[in-house]
Amino acid sequence: MNIMRKLLLLLSVVAFVACEKPDDGYIWPDNWSEEEKQEPEDNPQEPDKEDPKPETKEGKDRLVWIDAAANFKDYANSEKNIAADMKRLKETGFTGVIVEVRPTTAGLLFKSDVEGPLTQVDAWVTGAYKWLKRTADFDYLQAFIDAGKAEGLDVYAAINTMVGGKQCPYGLGSSGPLFDGSAKKEWASVINTADGLVNCMDMGDGTKFLNPANDEVVDYLLGILEDLAAYDVKGIILDRCRYDDYELMSDFSEASRAKFEAYIGRKVDKWPADICSPGADKLTGNGTDMQKKWMEFRAKNIHDFVEKAADKVHSVNPKVRFGAYVGAWYSSYYTSGVNWASPKYKTSTYYKWATPDYSKYGYADHCDIMIIGAYASTKSVYGNTEWTMQGFCKLAQNLFAGDVPFVGGPDIGNSTGFPNGGQGALMPSIVDACINASTEGMFFFDLCHIKMYDYWDDIKKAFDEYLNKLQ
Repeated sequence: MNIMRKLLLLLSVVAFVACEKPDDGYIWPDNWSEEEKQEPEDNPQEPDKEDPKPETKEGKDRLVWIDAAANFKDYANSEKNIAADMKRLKETGFTGVIVEVRPTTAGLLFKSDVEGPLTQVDAWVTGAYKWLKRTADFDYLQAFIDAGKAEGLDVYAAINTMVGGKQCPYGLGSSGPLFDGSAKKEWASVINTADGLVNCMDMGDGTKFLNPANDEVVDYLLGILEDLAAYDVKGIILDRCRYDDYELMSDFSEASRAKFEAYIGRKVDKWPADICSPGADKLTGNGTDMQKKWMEFRAKNIHDFVEKAADKVHSVNPKVRFGAYVGAWYSSYYTSGVNWASPKYKTSTYYKWATPDYSKYGYADHCDIMIIGAYASTKSVYGNTEWTMQGFCKLAQNLFAGDVPFVGGPDIGNSTGFPNGGQGALMPSIVDACINASTEGMFFFDLCHIKMYDYWDDIKKAFDEYLNKLQ
């Protein structure tokens, strides 16, 4: 097992102890020092403007993410618990929730004819992995919508997008359409390992990603989104709308080869060696010309899916806000095959790994809202650079170039300094840093952390201080 796979397995254990997070690439490169984890890569661009203060006394949006697996034990079988926590969120000062309805295992917590319902999730419980079962038959998403309306809270629905199931650790078993036969094995990502090309279904434990370049995958996911858009939600958010956790090792399937060769207008003589050597998950230096075209091609695939997804959602419900969650570390996010910036942002001006055409595949202009994971440490709340909460949000203003409003916020359970709790006194600073540097508001990841560490009163105090300044 290589270093990255060991790290992924370790993080999966930590995630279930401290609540699973939508990491979306939130894995440090093996060769990064602690200092590098707090500072950006070469990024000379400084924010050129501050966001104006909100015009109303109600202030900007204050959202909380509700991870499906991490909160499964509380909500899977209890509408009462859902209603009680929506009431408390309102009392605390939140204006809305982002409720996840398709976790990394896949399986749905809303009604659909495309994919089956989620009936179990794997969780680390009292020192061992176990299945948490859902036996209730109420409509999970609708229960949040109803409870949210009763409290005056906006309800966004989030799905883990390019995932098809999970092989759970410690022999617990598997779950998801790639395992139950409702999805094809050839839909799964093919990884350029040190030992050759391997379908990720044959690579042991972990979340199994789908190939964004596969047309059948795209149609399948659009079908899920069509059913989701029929619900009366404020918005729909795509999480993990990206390539596999193996980063640049993914995807080297025949479907991707055919599309890439069509894209560059010629055959690739040595596949995949002419692009990346076996087992290479990062660039060496700024990358070769072929690697740069490969990254451009991957960004195009995600861009094109987002464009189609936005059109599909709006064809069903023109009023719903469509968007995505992304990690705010743009300087290294290209390894996930995503350009979440505005096409107006000229990436190649600031990053040598980008081609001039890379900017064409920024997808922010197809979104109505973006959720930015400003996942910095407890010691890095304020600042102007990546790996500070405020800096992540300030830089996002330039990256989005006015194309889309966004909310940014911290991971208060997994980021450095947070896993053991005890950070309540920091909440006013976090709210101040994130909500004023983001155009739409802020969010906290995750509700389970608020409950685990009893941050209710601390966050209410922080929100009250923010709102009092608006009077």
